[in-house]
Amino acid sequence: MPYAELVATLRSAGCVFAEDEARVLTEAARDDAELAAMLARRVAGEPLELVVGFAAFCGLRIAVAPGVFVPRQRSAALVRAAAAGLSSGEVAVDLCCGTGALGAALLAAVPGLEVYAADVDPDAVACARRNLPAERVFLGDLYSALPDGLRGRVCVLVVNAPYVPTDDIALMPPEARDHEHRVALDGGTDGLDVQRGVVAGATDWLAPGGRLLIETSAAQSSRTAGLMTAAGLAAEVVRDEDVDGTVVVGTLR
Repeated sequence: MPYAELVATLRSAGCVFAEDEARVLTEAARDDAELAAMLARRVAGEPLELVVGFAAFCGLRIAVAPGVFVPRQRSAALVRAAAAGLSSGEVAVDLCCGTGALGAALLAAVPGLEVYAADVDPDAVACARRNLPAERVFLGDLYSALPDGLRGRVCVLVVNAPYVPTDDIALMPPEARDHEHRVALDGGTDGLDVQRGVVAGATDWLAPGGRLLIETSAAQSSRTAGLMTAAGLAAEVVRDEDVDGTVVVGTLR
């Protein structure tokens, strides 16, 4: 299919970034027949990342899977903030890991980092094991999934927990609300339910001076910071305008 026709078809289907998507599809397809099949799936509303089987994130190709939260570009803000000051041999944990994109990006940024990950969704864990050392990805609810030997050793704990208020899920783009598991999106009435659990347990797992970094929205950031302060962490809100990302960093005193 001619490139111009591919772009026009995508644009007619409502794809805002039709040129970019056309390039990704063209590069991913092995032949014209596969390109046509991929195009049909995308026009039908399937997320681009699921169509091609990966998401581009922090210079990496992250394997994705049906139902698993697709990494957003704004999460690069969390990776950048977390990587600052990390060294080879230190321990990082990607909690509520989804595809494991955050952990994979940290490992790429800091070679030799000891990265672990966990998620409550079995599909997410299976996917993350494709992007991280499989033996270091665990299934379970928050900290209960982690090996007890990590307690008090974690230098950086990165978390993109679901933070969409329950009533707002219906307002999300169909690529998210129709193709990602509810557990990856629903943050409860105010969007902070999972964050509360994360913050409450963090001090038991962080090393002295260790940091907890939580992605959140700009509107919710002051409340996320308040949770950290109440738990005894020194909290700071970090904005990354380049990717429109908001991260709250809590440091164990």
